[in-house]
Parts: sequence; structure tokens; C-alpha cells
Amino acid sequence: MSTRYTKDHEWVRMEGDVAVVGISKYAADQLGDVVYAELPEVGKSFAQGADMAVVESAKTASDVYAPISGEIVETNAEIASQNWEIINNAPEAGGWFVKLKPSNKAEFDALMDEAAYADYVKGL
Repeated sequence: MSTRYTKDHEWVRMEGDVAVVGISKYAADQLGDVVYAELPEVGKSFAQGADMAVVESAKTASDVYAPISGEIVETNAEIASQNWEIINNAPEAGGWFVKLKPSNKAEFDALMDEAAYADYVKGL
């Protein structure tokens, strides 16, 4: 299972025909303790780079952008039920935000792989 990253610190992992999306550990660490998250509705479609969700911490609020274009097919019930700690504790596992059906799989291939993202973060 390969994970790809954006320069805005979202990750996306293909699981069959569905893309799982969340924020990177780096982003979660920068935010600090998450106190609120707003997820999009199932059925909404987003273009790559569009504002898709919002995450807030005691320090700041940040938009979460769609790393690839597609339609939301599921949102994370843990986050929807206000279990925001999961974003801090497991941002790249149980703390995923949405699952979407990609409309352009080439967008996934064009994103950074884990090694390229690690190099990018080192430079920040």
C-alpha cells in the first residue's frame, strides 16, 4: 500500500478503488492538540487542491485540501463523533478524515512518495 503526500501536508493512500485521506504526522505535530474538526458531507465532490475540511487546535485553524480530485464516499465516524484526539494520536492511521472515489488517478501518481515528503519536511 503506497502513501503519497502533498506540500500542504495531506496524505492519500489507495485502498483498492478508494483513496483514504488525512493529515500527515508533521501537520498534526505542528497543530498541537486538535480541539475541532469539520468534515465534508458524503457525496460532495472536490477538485484537487480544493478546501475539503477544517481542523482546529488551541494554536490555529487550518484547511485540509483535497490531495486528489474525487467524490467523498465515507467520513471518519471517530472524528465525526468528536474523538479529535485520534487525529493527534494516529494521524496516518485511525485519524484519517475521508475516503473518496478518485476521478483522476494520475493525480495520485504525481504526488510525493514517503521519501520525497520526508526530504521536503526536513527543509522546512
